[in-house]
Amino acid sequence: MSRAALLVLADGRFPAGGHAHSGGAEAAVKAGRISGAASLADFCRGRLHTAGLVAAGLAAAAALGIDPVALDRAADARTPSPALRLAARKLGRQLLRAARATWPSTELDALAQEFPKGAHQPVVLGLAARAAGLGPVDAAYCAAYENVSGPATATVRLLSLDPFDATAVLARLAPEVDRVVDRAVEAARQADGGGVDALPAASAPLLEIGAEAHAAWPVRLFAS
Repeated sequence: MSRAALLVLADGRFPAGGHAHSGGAEAAVKAGRISGAASLADFCRGRLHTAGLVAAGLAAAAALGIDPVALDRAADARTPSPALRLAARKLGRQLLRAARATWPSTELDALAQEFPKGAHQPVVLGLAARAAGLGPVDAAYCAAYENVSGPATATVRLLSLDPFDATAVLARLAPEVDRVVDRAVEAARQADGGGVDALPAASAPLLEIGAEAHAAWPVRLFAS
């Protein structure tokens, strides 16, 4: 295992397309649910324990070698919003392109053949981590962290929020990221023997509703 590979995979400059997505922050800003650092922290915390937990569980399960087709179906079942399913597959397709170029793998090639229009991003993330020689904990950390770092970065652009304040939000969430990763990896290990129903299925209705509204905007800064 090379932990340096984790730095590459988790780097915001890795060409996986995440910079074009706000993780629901753009809709939340317009609705007034994010107006500064304190409300950004509340938003990120809620996202971490719902969408972040689900994504981390899926990524950890994929890194363990659980059938990615079954995981993709599980991701679909945990994503009621058509707009979010579309965004997840677009991100998955872009991540898969980047991962195959960086860490060539027969598993990644098979996933690309199975899902020509893109698999769900957390599933691809877990397989990319596996191809890079990383484990389920590493994959879960990548998934959990990007679920909060994406909205924090987007809010800097959307509100001209001080980047120092946005980074402080992420730093203060670190202990909760640790706990979410522990839960996600434990669930993934249970799923490895007991099926994908053991994976987290936390819901965030406002994220789903916001995503559907955001998809209908005629002008938007971010894709989702």
